[in-house]
Amino acid sequence: MNARIPIPPASSVDDLAGLIETLHASAPERDRKGGHAAEEKALIRTHGLLLDVVPRAFGGRGRSWSDVFATVRRIAAVDSALAHVLAFHHLQVATVLIYGSEEQQARWLTATVREQGWWGNGMNPLDKRLQARAVEDGFVLDGTKSFCSGTSGSSYMTFSAEQAGTGGAMLLGIVPTQQAGIVVLDDWDPIGQRQTDSNSVAFSDVALPARDVIRAADAVPAPFHTLRTCIGQLVLVNLYLGIAIGAQREARHHARTSARPWVSSGVAHATDDPFMLNRFGELRVQIAASNALADRAAHALDAAFAQGHSLSALERAEVSVATAEAKVVAHRAGLYASQELFEVVGARGTRSVLGFDRFWRNVRTHTLHDPLDYKLNMLGRWALKDEAPPPSLYN
Repeated sequence: MNARIPIPPASSVDDLAGLIETLHASAPERDRKGGHAAEEKALIRTHGLLLDVVPRAFGGRGRSWSDVFATVRRIAAVDSALAHVLAFHHLQVATVLIYGSEEQQARWLTATVREQGWWGNGMNPLDKRLQARAVEDGFVLDGTKSFCSGTSGSSYMTFSAEQAGTGGAMLLGIVPTQQAGIVVLDDWDPIGQRQTDSNSVAFSDVALPARDVIRAADAVPAPFHTLRTCIGQLVLVNLYLGIAIGAQREARHHARTSARPWVSSGVAHATDDPFMLNRFGELRVQIAASNALADRAAHALDAAFAQGHSLSALERAEVSVATAEAKVVAHRAGLYASQELFEVVGARGTRSVLGFDRFWRNVRTHTLHDPLDYKLNMLGRWALKDEAPPPSLYN
């Protein structure tokens, strides 16, 4: 059994300024290189952020989703890839809280606190290549899962696997990432979000004891179980919003320190250019609207999560709608701000050493995961026909 690692005092968690400054300074270079940000993940761990969602009963901090997403948003403004990894860690802890039995929660989450281990995500439900074959006292896992964010350097992993002989039904389980037969592949090579460790994971004859199955393949989900999707969607909301905030800050700094007025503007300073002022006004409106909707959705999630298994289908639907509204606006704000950054910095701002392109690449890579057309269609059905969105992979 690993020895307990001392938990940092609460003040080091509340004061993120030093961590954010450090991540900001190295973000452009790390984005160019990609790969695993081991040192930066260790710094996040040192700040105690891995324990934010773990309940106090298990030794964690038990912070609200509103507070947790505020932290994710602050980190995303300077480094959306590492904000993604941290947020997906929280999502896996939430998975244990949502699906796990009291014994499973106590065993895995006290270990998380004791070891301050990272969680990785092998839950991609659209990838059904991982198969679970029933054996005495459990299952054997064989196959591959893609888009497994945060698996590199993680201690534990939640995953979904198709149970053989069930016609495609999926079970959910937990495995130690370093378990024999598990190999994290080095195949993550996108244009953005380059340090999310979203590699594929190969399983070969991996034992899954029955005690580590957190949802049986034949289980019928209750409304509370389907909150996991809402949490995952709010992760993306706050990543998009953080990127928008980061792009706006870079644009503001450049406009105030080094931007030149356009030759025909008739003003001496770029900050007096009327079109520049309009641009920042639009940025402010979009980010303010996104902030408000993201906070409202997070508070709705807090209230729903606190109800546990007493949560009704309608109450769950209201969280889904609030989350979808926030996501549409954050999607647009992220793309707009990362584009308008270049209208402010101009040609000189395209120098690769500045890394301004990472904002657009990161938000564009992520916003492709979930088309707005289907979000708007769902919201239209709710607004016009009072049709509650059924729980799905993206609602």
